[in-house]
Amino acid sequence: MKALTFAPRRGLCAAATLIASVITPAFASDGKALSYDDTFNLEFVANPQFIDDDTVIYNRQSMDIMTDSRQSHLWQVNLKTGEHRPFIAQQASVSNATLSPNGKMLAYAQTVNGRSQLFVYYLDSRQSVRLTNVDERPSNITWSHDGKTLAFTLFTEHKQKPLFTGMPAKPKGAKWSPTAKYIDAVQYRSDGRGYLREGYNQVYVLPVDGGTPRQLTTGQFPNGGTLSFSNNDEWIYFSSAQSEDYALNPLTSDIYKVDITSGEIVQVTDMAGPESHPVLSPNGKYLAFTQLDDRRLSYQNGDIVVMSLSSGKMTRVTASLDRSIGKFVWESNSKGLVFSYLDGGENRLATVDLDGDIEKLDVAMGGQSFGRPYTSGDFAVSDDGDIVYTLASRTMPGDLALFKKRGDDKQLTHLNDDALSYKALAKVEDLAVTSSVDDRSIDAWVALPPNFDASKKYPLILEIHGGPHAAYGPHFSMEIQLMAAKGYVVVWANPRGSASYGEDFGNLIHHNYPSEDYNDLMDTVDTVIAKGYVDTDNLFITGGSGGGVLTAWSVGKTDRFAAAVVAKPVINWVSFALTADAYPYFSQYWMADMPWNIAEKLWKRSPLSLVGNVTTPTMLLTGESDYRTPISESEQFYQALKLQGVDAALVRIPGSSHGIASRPSRLIQKVGNILAWFERYKTPANSNSN
Repeated sequence: MKALTFAPRRGLCAAATLIASVITPAFASDGKALSYDDTFNLEFVANPQFIDDDTVIYNRQSMDIMTDSRQSHLWQVNLKTGEHRPFIAQQASVSNATLSPNGKMLAYAQTVNGRSQLFVYYLDSRQSVRLTNVDERPSNITWSHDGKTLAFTLFTEHKQKPLFTGMPAKPKGAKWSPTAKYIDAVQYRSDGRGYLREGYNQVYVLPVDGGTPRQLTTGQFPNGGTLSFSNNDEWIYFSSAQSEDYALNPLTSDIYKVDITSGEIVQVTDMAGPESHPVLSPNGKYLAFTQLDDRRLSYQNGDIVVMSLSSGKMTRVTASLDRSIGKFVWESNSKGLVFSYLDGGENRLATVDLDGDIEKLDVAMGGQSFGRPYTSGDFAVSDDGDIVYTLASRTMPGDLALFKKRGDDKQLTHLNDDALSYKALAKVEDLAVTSSVDDRSIDAWVALPPNFDASKKYPLILEIHGGPHAAYGPHFSMEIQLMAAKGYVVVWANPRGSASYGEDFGNLIHHNYPSEDYNDLMDTVDTVIAKGYVDTDNLFITGGSGGGVLTAWSVGKTDRFAAAVVAKPVINWVSFALTADAYPYFSQYWMADMPWNIAEKLWKRSPLSLVGNVTTPTMLLTGESDYRTPISESEQFYQALKLQGVDAALVRIPGSSHGIASRPSRLIQKVGNILAWFERYKTPANSNSN
């Protein structure tokens, strides 16, 4: 295995030139202030792909103010002329678009009368044909190499017989209570989906020239993820957790292949830890997949493994890179792969050959996180090795950009210039923080309000990311921009435990959360205060999910904040472990033992244990349909605060799951309530709101 090397294809100056020219548009300092209704004007790039060496298609996502949702249309960009126009006209809510190997057809899913169906678009005739009439959403759409067959996954119901069958007959016209629902599954509810129907994702195939989808897998196991046809189109590779106790062992899956004629299933891998996302090389000789050496740590980085199908030899080609691996695709010559990885709050790109020689590229992706400044991004690779990707920006949602092997990088779209170029947006600056705990460097960023004047004093908001093993970065964030537009300096950081800095940094909070990550955050606040433009009487704190945990923990540790908003938190680790949807995972990876065996230890890390110290006015904000951090967690803290006379409020977002910002109006409600709470407790004499 070769060592990791840093060998950019062009110098850093070239990358810096691209960043300066395309990521920092000139906004008028006296422009119009950003407002809540601007949320509905945002557009994003998703799922880019080449349909030939000169043309890229992508999903253009926009906000529909009438349905309070995202709409997705297919658009195309000509790389030579720059022409930018719709690809399939008048087709809304398109997803999972994927080009056939011969480049003549495009398969995609589209909602018809409330149900997602599979379509094929013929590039020569510009006509679409509907292929399915199914009740469930087709996912992981994949072409056979000969372009004659489509494979996909589909939820397939598998109902159990009811336990009690002795109910007497209901008299004609009688109105009885609904029938009781019997549950004996380990995974019986899921955030964003609610209480689950009984069934599993199964693999199906369908002839492109029409017919009925045919089910290939039948076991009572979850199947799916990335699908990949064998070189002769006789087998389909997929991942599955085919063990009876899979639900109680959440990081368990292997690679299998299924014969598309007989339905025979053969196990391909059997490694310790999960294998997933199988992708066959263009020459058919190698199978790449992701694999995690599971050590029951709360933060673990997996690798890309390449398997020789002739010899069975496996090579962990990214073993020398201690970072979280994202998407990966084969290069057209089958000599290596292009992949994304998190590093220092950025989602970056690199290449790796079959010997494990890694070459980092001058590309930082982003721009797809709607609400907060999380890492994100997507990319595609042409046969010539050029790359299109979603562009990271501090002041714009993601656009499409081109990275060329021979230089001449350029931005391809400017989707939000019409909505944001005349707005006075916050300037985002890097902030170097040194932890008072152990002198570690902590990455942080600060957004300065429009028309910022360093001689004035501004109220400050500390915004804390969730995860806790996630990462913020210097990326566009509508929530941050709306806060800054109201005159606040906003700061965010990647304290210990954050992703993108390696396993050692991530596991500083393993079975120790929250802990010194609190100190890193307070050091971040102190670093901004030292700049001289912060009103120390008007410090505010908020965060969601893991950030909600740390917000509640912080107000139990200090009274320096004038007010706090705790969004979708964990308040009591014992109750959380036994009410959260992913309880098998949380109890085994985030905890040293079952919660009833270590209740005292978990209590010491629970924000509820510090509630007796809290004097800070605190709002709790959670979705009513949140099954990840159930609203009962927020209610515990709210009631405890009320019992001891602390100013407290509870905001429930109707219908919302853990991802509150999934709908534009919910993002507005979230930010609006946060700012209204802070305004209530802001000291008027020292405020400088714009």
